[in-house]
Amino acid sequence: MIEHATRPSKTPGSWRLAAFAAVIVALVAGIVALGRVSDDATVAMGLTTAWFGIVFVVGAVLVRRRRALLWPLALGYGVVAAAAAVLVIAPTLFDKEVDERVVTGTPASQASPPEDRAQRDGEAAPRGNVQLASGSFGPIAHPGTGAAAVVELPPGERVLTLTDFETDPGPDLRLYVSTGDPASGDLGDFEDLGALKGNVGNQQYSLPNGLDLRRYSTVVVWCRAFSVAFTSAPLASS
Repeated sequence: MIEHATRPSKTPGSWRLAAFAAVIVALVAGIVALGRVSDDATVAMGLTTAWFGIVFVVGAVLVRRRRALLWPLALGYGVVAAAAAVLVIAPTLFDKEVDERVVTGTPASQASPPEDRAQRDGEAAPRGNVQLASGSFGPIAHPGTGAAAVVELPPGERVLTLTDFETDPGPDLRLYVSTGDPASGDLGDFEDLGALKGNVGNQQYSLPNGLDLRRYSTVVVWCRAFSVAFTSAPLASS
């Protein structure tokens, strides 16, 4: 008698692992997709919360049919929910205040030209800090107040300072300099200066060498988690 080989069936363990992975993928995909549906952070978070509810209901239906899926589905759901609570929800509840010592400079329009800065020995006097541009923050999706300024230091390095700054707390906030102004509906091209150090207080960031301030003329606080502009400050020559 010839015995025919049969394909081994999936073990219960593989089904549980698949269920665990599936609920994580579904929830994370929902966070990424729905978080970018609206420029309104409240709407985006509301849609994401609704998606969590839908996944919960679907999971409950599956568990009623196959009890063995209870723990893998619950564990996957709990892992993502806990991560979302820590990374997305918690940052919206508390202010993060910083108080860095930021540089200041003489407005470029008031700074003496190099030929006027000479010492008696004939050598050029050291040039001080020069403020090249500045602007004030205004509200977009969230309120924003304070001033932004670009200051050039004597070695030629340029920094961006935020003073008396304040906006709402939020998840994954980044500081951009952009070619457009989201307040007018267009972010345009942008340079990411890094994570916003605090939603309240004085702070300073290095600018890339060679950055064209005539193009990148708007400072933007951007919520990367939900693709929402919190506040912006258009820069004008000082």
